[in-house]
Amino acid sequence: MENPPPLTLADIDLSDLRFWARPLEERARAFAVLRAQPGPVFFTLPKLPFLGQSPGSWALVRHADVLEASRHPEVFSSEPSATSPADMPRWMDKYFNSMIDMDDPRHAKIRRIVSRAFSPKMLAKAEDDIVRRAARIVDELVEAGGGDFVSRAAARLPVEVICDMLGIPARHHQRVVNLTNIIVGYSDPEYVGATVEYSGGTPKLGRLGTLRMLGTVASAGWRLHRLAARLGRERRATPTRDLTSALVNANVDGERLTPREFATFFLLLVVAGNETTRNAIAHGLKLFTDHPEQRELLLADFDGRIAGAIEEIVRYSSPVIFMRRNLTRDYEMNGHTFRKGDRVTLFYWSANRDESVFTEPERFDITRPANPHAGFGGPGPHFCLGANLARREITVMFRELFTRLPDITAGEPDRLMSGFINGYKRLPCTFTPPTPSAIPGLTEGV
Repeated sequence: MENPPPLTLADIDLSDLRFWARPLEERARAFAVLRAQPGPVFFTLPKLPFLGQSPGSWALVRHADVLEASRHPEVFSSEPSATSPADMPRWMDKYFNSMIDMDDPRHAKIRRIVSRAFSPKMLAKAEDDIVRRAARIVDELVEAGGGDFVSRAAARLPVEVICDMLGIPARHHQRVVNLTNIIVGYSDPEYVGATVEYSGGTPKLGRLGTLRMLGTVASAGWRLHRLAARLGRERRATPTRDLTSALVNANVDGERLTPREFATFFLLLVVAGNETTRNAIAHGLKLFTDHPEQRELLLADFDGRIAGAIEEIVRYSSPVIFMRRNLTRDYEMNGHTFRKGDRVTLFYWSANRDESVFTEPERFDITRPANPHAGFGGPGPHFCLGANLARREITVMFRELFTRLPDITAGEPDRLMSGFINGYKRLPCTFTPPTPSAIPGLTEGV
């Protein structure tokens, strides 16, 4: 195979949506070029109707820079937004301004209240439910004979678990999946019905396209807020043993969640609890398909290697590609002076491939001896609250899959058009049907 032509800085524009449609190998080479620069590179964001002109952002692509910024939230602020390259219209804040977009003391207040929901005791209570759900999901995947692994398996386990924890009835589960797809897929035409077109390299969405995109995303947020408000009212009046009851009735050191704080956290929980874990599971199956020797290693000692395998899946796939931060004051980092008001983008996807930290970073290796990845966010107050729940769900799903369907393989994915989430919309899978005796609840002759 011929070596691909070298990339230069002129070939790389992280603010261009077409960059994120490139093959993953080309994306990796582009970030290697950026990491090799003497300092961070600045990218200007395009002007879109109804959105204020963003001054652009400095790309933090080195592991050390991403971690340092994460450790200093007093300088690298999450306000006014951490998840969008440009500032969204202020009227959308009521739907999407959650704790992920907050600094202390507001962030600390909400995290103190909600963190109890992810304590070891709470996760232990969910363990049996996760196992039962994973077994049923694989039962139904077997019955279907394969098909789209994302919709039939990867998306189902995390959304069912988080919905059950919150007390969301089963009839709403698919609705939650559909709405969260829209929110994280805000740049994918399939979900928002608006396509960015390019003329001479300049992106054009137009007023109607921008309105359609903003309206579709806002409507999804509004619908989830309505669901949260209804559940919250019901659980305040008649508490049950679910997470919604615990959150709306919580009183930690005299602090309670307001209805709006609960609704925005509810939205964050169903989005993060669904999208990131489902993509890690889907990427995991694709990685084990493309690297059969790693599958053999895992199956030879599942209990001994699954923890390392999960960390490597998260490092290699980096389901969340970036988070944004906003400078509160001048700050010097690794020879570059950032100014108050600057914006920086923490590219976890690039930090997790930093050759100064990871030996052979482009190699998928579940036995990697040291894996200080930033796939769950960098260290600091915004480290992923649900990381341990995600690890547990991934463990249970792959135990069930590889015990029951050891030869399951993935085809070519339909990738999400996004610079924010490294996601698969669809992923075909095939396997050899197990014998009836291998399926729980079935016996020979049935």
